[in-house]
Amino acid sequence: MGAEKSIDLVLPASAAGLRLDRALAIELPQHSRERLKALVGGGRVTGPAGVLWDPALKVKGGEALTLVIPEPRASETLAQDIPLTIVYEDESLLVVDKPAGLVVHPAAGNYDGTMVNALLHHCAGRLSGIGGVARPGIVHRIDKDTSGLLVVAKTDPAHEFLSRQFAAHTVERRYTAVVMGHPVPPAGRIEASLARSSANRQKMAIVPEGKGKRAVTHYRTIAPLRASAQVECRLETGRTHQIRVHMASFGHALLGDAAYGRTPGSLSAVMTELGFARQALHAATLGFVHPVTQEKLSFESALPADIMELIGRLSGAEG
Repeated sequence: MGAEKSIDLVLPASAAGLRLDRALAIELPQHSRERLKALVGGGRVTGPAGVLWDPALKVKGGEALTLVIPEPRASETLAQDIPLTIVYEDESLLVVDKPAGLVVHPAAGNYDGTMVNALLHHCAGRLSGIGGVARPGIVHRIDKDTSGLLVVAKTDPAHEFLSRQFAAHTVERRYTAVVMGHPVPPAGRIEASLARSSANRQKMAIVPEGKGKRAVTHYRTIAPLRASAQVECRLETGRTHQIRVHMASFGHALLGDAAYGRTPGSLSAVMTELGFARQALHAATLGFVHPVTQEKLSFESALPADIMELIGRLSGAEG
């Protein structure tokens, strides 16, 4: 095992009045706020006066802090020989084309059989530790029932470099979706802040500006279909369920997305006949700057067979 990793930082004056975990999350975007909250609660953050135990502590700005990240300890039992489609790999990172139905990382209800379990086997433990034991190497994620491209970090420097790109919204991410109806206008920009739904914590909801995280989606219609449309969605930001909520917000929920829309009977019948039982969403394009070579990399993933079949069945006369 390697040694624990220490990060020294000074909070900016602009952090005054923020919770400690929030201030840390802004300065260290490579770590999730929940991860930072857990580190604070575990006595892993110290200031001039000693250990800071309370993640809700209001900071004054200007504090010099040290964050100690424990060495990740992934149990060998977590490594599982699950097939992965690797589209790119080197010593720093790999790009995976995830199939629909595969959960990205272990969580309640999915403790194994995830992409992380497969990565631990494929990489023989050579993954960055920034995400903690449950999420080694995971820089970002896509939903279980969304297919497509993900970048995974093998080293901590690669993880930090990639996380900064995601935080700066410079990563290119384009998705193909099949939505209900025909969007009007056929192309546009949606900006609406997102936060956890107060009615259902498993869902996200649009909230007033300042009450959630800023979220921007650019969409364009690729082809009108029967009572539906094939659209491309480009993420300017990347929030949980962003495309699903944004498209549903103006009456064009994704086909098969029971959480945010009810698929009309005519379309539901087609999906049932095809055995299509997920949201019609695919992460088709992923582009970023390589953390070591500084080369701009871009990857494309062809539409999976189930979405191709769905589009083919809905092509033709518009309804």
